[in-house]
Amino acid sequence: MRDDTITARLYREGATEIRKIFFRDLILDTHIGVHESEQGRTQRLLMNVELYLEPPAAPLADDIANVFDYDQIRRGIRRLTRNGHINLQETLVEQIVELCLSFTEVRAVRASTAKPDVYPDVAAVGYEVTRIKPTAG
Repeated sequence: MRDDTITARLYREGATEIRKIFFRDLILDTHIGVHESEQGRTQRLLMNVELYLEPPAAPLADDIANVFDYDQIRRGIRRLTRNGHINLQETLVEQIVELCLSFTEVRAVRASTAKPDVYPDVAAVGYEVTRIKPTAG
């Protein structure tokens, strides 16, 4: 689902404004992989996350207390990657999506991981999920 499709759907569902926060190429050394060569060591993993947010209820003042604190997403992702070995990128991405959607302000999320060092002839191998929170009612 392309970005414009996500926002178009949110607008069709009644949104009048959408805000987006993104993380581009967050690099973490992660214990991940199912192959024997991936066990007992870390691999470089690139993560990308886009959060589609409800607009604030009141005009913004220049104060961190008035906006979504994206540090909590970064901390949560780091915590997920430190909880032991993860076999599949698919598992990690699903966990990241659930983390992001657990925040009331988040209407939709796109999250991906990529292993840049798997093949010498491929820039990266990855997995991506896009999910829109169901509307109430």
